[in-house]
Amino acid sequence: MSAETGTKCGVVAVIGAPNAGKSTLVNQMVGQKVAITSHKAQTTRARMLGIALHPAKDPETQMILVDTPGIFEPRRRLDRAMVSAAWEGAESADAILLIVDPIKQRRHELIPLLEALEKRPEQKILVLNKVDRAKKEPLLALAQELDEQIDFEQIFFVSALTGDGVAEMMEALGKMIPAGPWMYPEDQVSDASERLLAAEITREQIYSQLHEELPYDAAVRPEKYEMRADGSVEVRQQIVIARDSQKPIVLGKGGQRIKEIGEAARKELSEILGVKVHLFLHVKVSENWSEDKEVFEEMGLDWVK
Repeated sequence: MSAETGTKCGVVAVIGAPNAGKSTLVNQMVGQKVAITSHKAQTTRARMLGIALHPAKDPETQMILVDTPGIFEPRRRLDRAMVSAAWEGAESADAILLIVDPIKQRRHELIPLLEALEKRPEQKILVLNKVDRAKKEPLLALAQELDEQIDFEQIFFVSALTGDGVAEMMEALGKMIPAGPWMYPEDQVSDASERLLAAEITREQIYSQLHEELPYDAAVRPEKYEMRADGSVEVRQQIVIARDSQKPIVLGKGGQRIKEIGEAARKELSEILGVKVHLFLHVKVSENWSEDKEVFEEMGLDWVK
C-alpha cells in the first residue's frame, strides 16, 4: 500500500459483448446504481465510471471501474464511436474484466474480442456471468475453452444480478491494484454529472417500458438541469427519435406513455439525489440525429468518422 496514505487505487476496465451484464456487474461492485441496464443490446453508449471501495468496511482500495459499451461489429457512426470508447476504456487499465454470458455466448462477437485481448499487456480476468441460471457442466467446459485461448490471471463465476461470487472477485482485484492515493472522495460513486445521469435514467425507462416497440436509435438530450430556491431540481429533457411513426409510440394514447416514462424516471432520480425532482419531457423527430456531432458530445462520445 501507499506509504503516505496507506491506500491503493487503480483502473479496472469492464468489457464484453453486448448484453453480457457489464453494467449490472458494475452496479453490484459499487453497491448502488451508477450505470443503466436493459435487455436491449448496446444500452451503454459512453464510458461511464463507477467507483468501488474494497473492502466494504474500512476500505483501503479504490477501484475506478470503466463500464464500457459492448464491443460489437460497428456499422453506423454511433456504433464506431461506441466501440472506440470501449477500447479507450481498456487503455492503461490495471486489470481488464472480460464478462461473458455463458447462456447466449454470442460467439460471433466473442471470438474477435478474444483475439484482440490476447495481444494486450494488461492483467486479464475472465468473469462468467449468470451462474444462477447456467448449467454447471457447460459452464466449466466454456471456462476451460476460453482459458486455453487466453492466459487469464484468474477465472470467476458470478451472478451480477444476485451478487454471488462478486466479493471473491473483488478480493482478487484488490491484490492487482497498485499502491497510491485515491483519485476520488470516499463518498463519490461515479464521475457522471447529475445532468447526464438524469438523461440516462430517462433513456433506461424508455427501453424498459417500450421494449421492442421502439428501435435502438433513440436518444435523450439534456436541456436544463437547475436547482430551485426550495432545494428541488428542475430537469428538462428532449427525447429524440428518428421517424414520425415512432412519435405515437413514445407519447402513447393521450400522452399516457410519456407521462409514465417521466413519472418512473422522476421517482428514481429523486431517490438517487435525495431531493424532489420536477421532470419535463418532450419528443422531437430528427431523422439524422445519429450523425449530429453535438448529440455525440452530450453522450460523452468522440466524433468518429
